[in-house]
This record gives sequence, structure tokens and C-alpha cells, in this order.
Amino acid sequence: MKDLQSTNAMWLKGILFLLIGLMSAAILLIEHGSWRTALLLGLCIWGFCRAYYFAFYVIERWVDPEYKFSGLGHFLTYVWKRRRR
Repeated sequence: MKDLQSTNAMWLKGILFLLIGLMSAAILLIEHGSWRTALLLGLCIWGFCRAYYFAFYVIERWVDPEYKFSGLGHFLTYVWKRRRR
């Protein structure tokens, strides 16, 4: 698969991801509208954002600057190969 090159398509993709997240959160909060659910959802989102940041920014900048990731699949392959060494 080719890399996405269109700036407009990148913006559209980002906006669609945001809409998926907002709609999913809204549905969860409507169905289970409690402060506990809202807090756990917020922590879940925050935790996954930090893990994503770690997988791409931290690994590429400080842990192994030689390796460049193009997706989470490549990151998992990198971790798997590193564990086997």
C-alpha cells in the first residue's frame, strides 16, 4: 500500500478519527452515564494516547533513533524481534 500523500485526505482522515472517538464516547456516556464511566473513559483515552506517543516519538527519538516506524504493526514487530534477541 502506498503512503498517503494528499494533504486534504490526511485532514479528512484526522477529522474522521476524531468523529469516531467523539461519537463512541458520547454513546458510552449516554448508555452508562455516570461519573465513574466518564473518568474511566478519560483515563483510557489518555493512557492509549501516551502509549501511542511512546511507540512512535519516544522509541524513534531516544531508544532507537535508527528505526523508523510506519504503523503500530511495525512497532509490534520491532518489539517482538527485540525481545527474541
